[in-house]
Amino acid sequence: MTITLAPMEGVVDVHMRDMLTRISGFDLCVTEFVRVSQVVAPAEWYFKYCPELKTDAKTRAGVPVHVQLMGGEAQVMGDNAAFAVELGATGIDLNFGCPAKTVNRHMAGAALLQWPEKLFEICSAVKKSLPASVPLSAKMRLGFEDKSLALDNARALQEAGAQKLTVHARTKLEGYKAPAHWEWIAKICEVVDIPVVANGEIWTPEDAQKCREISGCHDIMIGRGAIARPSLAREIKGGEFAQWAEMLGWLEIYCALMQDTKRPKWGEGRMKQWIKLLGRTYPEAKQLFDRIKPMKDPAAINAIVMNEAREVGICA
Repeated sequence: MTITLAPMEGVVDVHMRDMLTRISGFDLCVTEFVRVSQVVAPAEWYFKYCPELKTDAKTRAGVPVHVQLMGGEAQVMGDNAAFAVELGATGIDLNFGCPAKTVNRHMAGAALLQWPEKLFEICSAVKKSLPASVPLSAKMRLGFEDKSLALDNARALQEAGAQKLTVHARTKLEGYKAPAHWEWIAKICEVVDIPVVANGEIWTPEDAQKCREISGCHDIMIGRGAIARPSLAREIKGGEFAQWAEMLGWLEIYCALMQDTKRPKWGEGRMKQWIKLLGRTYPEAKQLFDRIKPMKDPAAINAIVMNEAREVGICA
């Protein structure tokens, strides 16, 4: 079984990939989407979303990182994929799942699921632009407003050259509302021959097992579950749950990184974001978030986290 860390926009950046892959359990990461339109994006844009391109496209823990592209123009997508490979990308993933309204208004992400022929055209162009040694994968939802084209979309992506397909088991309209329809992933597995990765509503090791049983997938992708429970991938593979003391150590490292950023407001937001999301798993995180919520200075937030860590004997 392989476990992939999901490409969550605004959450899973280079620092979060670093933290979660060091905690262990992940076999692959996919970047936040690189939005491309009309022209080839500059190198700086790629290095912003995937600094790992400068380190053999791997995290500090040695986990491979693939670059995700999102756009609606086939040739431009192909040209960008080729350029990403020139910069060091070792794998390309295509985003046909983003439910954001701004993205969908510009005919990208999940909006493209309304036209299987467009998926085929985009995926084909990207496949033709890549060396045989660079794998191409795609991520899709079950549909835009309904699931009527789910099987057609999956077939189109396989026929266009995708070598792996990740399926988020909800439509764009369903967003992130439970439940995830893992049974529909099983239907997709019946009509394609490429590996299918199941994604959606995996919060615990028990969820992972149930998802694999219902979907029929050997491999899974986890996103929000890994942010809220950072040892989740490790646990799924038989490792230990991260107690709060361990989690504080990782949080201390992360907050120190956020404090050092040249964008204080951004750093503050990322610190608060992760601590708040950890509250789903750790009552201590809820208490910590209540303390830091009114704070605006990243250094002050970092100091609070450091003090918490020192109290339990953690030294980053």
